[in-house]
Amino acid sequence: MTQANRVLEYLEKGQSITPLDAWKELGITRLAARVHELKREGYAIDKKLISVTNRYSEKCSVAEYYMEAGNADR
Repeated sequence: MTQANRVLEYLEKGQSITPLDAWKELGITRLAARVHELKREGYAIDKKLISVTNRYSEKCSVAEYYMEAGNADR
């Protein structure tokens, strides 16, 4: 199974994923690259920026990727 396949399987379960989730849950460090590959294959993956607090108590934004229900098919 490829990293892109793991991301797709995760998203198809209705879960959203951030880079930290991808690293912790799937062992993937380049989530944006895997999402780009899936989008190029025709999957409808959306992104929104969410605000998080880093380890230094600073606010920052990260991408959260998701698939709308019914958009899992190409």
